[in-house]
Amino acid sequence: MPIPIPDPPPAPGGALKRLPLLKAAVLFIAAVCLCLCGLLYLQLEQSRRHDLALAEVSSSNLTRAMAQQAEDTFMKADLVLTSLVDWIQAEGFDAVQAARLQKTFARRVQTLDQLHGIFLFDKRGQWVVTSFDDLPRGAGVADREYFRFHQQNVSSLAHIGPAIRSRENGEWIIPVSRRVNDQNGNFQGVLLAGIKMSYFDQFFKSFSLDNNGAMFLALTDGTLLARRPFVESQIGTSLAQGAIFQTHLPSATSGNAMIDSVVDGIVRLYGYRQLDAYPVVVAAASSEDAILKDWYDTAIQSSVIVALVVLGVGLFGWVFIHQVRAGERIEADLRKAQKTLELIATHDSLTGLANRRLFERALEIEFGRGARQSSPLSLIMLDIDYFKRYNDAYGHVAGDHCLAEVARALKGCCHRKADLAVRYGGEEFAVLLPDTDIHGALNIAEQIRRSVMDKNIIHSGSPTGYVTVSLGCYSFVPTGYDSTEMLIKRADAALYQAKHSGRNRSAVLSMEGGVEALMRSDR
Repeated sequence: MPIPIPDPPPAPGGALKRLPLLKAAVLFIAAVCLCLCGLLYLQLEQSRRHDLALAEVSSSNLTRAMAQQAEDTFMKADLVLTSLVDWIQAEGFDAVQAARLQKTFARRVQTLDQLHGIFLFDKRGQWVVTSFDDLPRGAGVADREYFRFHQQNVSSLAHIGPAIRSRENGEWIIPVSRRVNDQNGNFQGVLLAGIKMSYFDQFFKSFSLDNNGAMFLALTDGTLLARRPFVESQIGTSLAQGAIFQTHLPSATSGNAMIDSVVDGIVRLYGYRQLDAYPVVVAAASSEDAILKDWYDTAIQSSVIVALVVLGVGLFGWVFIHQVRAGERIEADLRKAQKTLELIATHDSLTGLANRRLFERALEIEFGRGARQSSPLSLIMLDIDYFKRYNDAYGHVAGDHCLAEVARALKGCCHRKADLAVRYGGEEFAVLLPDTDIHGALNIAEQIRRSVMDKNIIHSGSPTGYVTVSLGCYSFVPTGYDSTEMLIKRADAALYQAKHSGRNRSAVLSMEGGVEALMRSDR
């Protein structure tokens, strides 16, 4: 609540004339620069959106072609399996049928380029017939995912499993399998068609992609089946935590999205599509950098041109307002000095508390406000007990330090902005509390007293052995017949009573039935 000190009158042709000119110049220069930058941004953003839209169309067309190719590939293998399963379930696969089945398997594999081989396994997972001349030797395929699936599920639909290495020759294949039942519907084995992963690799390579582009084929649970570029260690890993499977596929079976890849961290524009007939997802992506390569070049050129224009406008504006700003800096320095003088004039330099000049001004204001609003006004007067002994024992430097510590305790207990802590003089302090009754004032006084005690400032000249304070409180609702001197006098009387009663306590002076009463609190 500092006392306002009037500003010096402006000199002729000073701030009143110069400030509008400075604002106008700054606003004009800023508007020109913002317009240039805004036009550049709009043009570049429109161009960027156009390039991304073209890339989305291209990506959608590419994924549509991939989906059609994948669906045709799996469907041809599925049709082969369907016809063979019907035959096997009708005729069986004894030794007589095995020779015929082997020749049929071999012819079907020769007919379809995508097939690695066709394999028939019995209910124990052992090889019965394959499209190869010789049956492999080994423990069988009972541990394979596709075999366990058909063993545990009665579904007659084709099952596409995770990519595996063929135990025939070690080639990567994608297994498409069907369950084989006996005439009673019991599980008799599995018929498997292995689709070459190299078939999809060749198909992927037929499309033109940038160096950071990618294409992949995956199951709907996120298991990676095939990918371009091919990285063997990534085959079979899960993409389920990626944005396509987490966010986009649940809401739409096809679409486009700009995604940060979970495989290599490159930002790409992905087109994705789920096959209609099979639980497979295809996706193709071009890197954002490749899509926007030409746009980046244009953006750099346009930005350089606009930057040069903005620089020219800025230099002109800087020259224009340089002198005006110099004048403003001088004014700012003067105002800063004025605020410093105002602080010096209204605050105690040692403690940082308000001084008596500010206290008297604030008291007049709060006195009038309390009278208008019929609100209580309280005053606490306090001083340090046996402070002269403290100075004599420890010196004036220590005495100043003691005053500063008490001031800090005082400020720490004044929580409202309207509360004013004052160094009244010497070791005497005051606290002005607007809108506070006598109970609130006593509570604050006790907080101050305990806060000073908690600092444990050694004082050999005090009976307690450490620095304490005595406090006097007075509260009333001001009227037009009261005076500020009366408030100070009665609070000082309460302080006198606290000191007379033994110090290190708070005393309250109140009016009851027109008779002044003294109350003390030494808690």
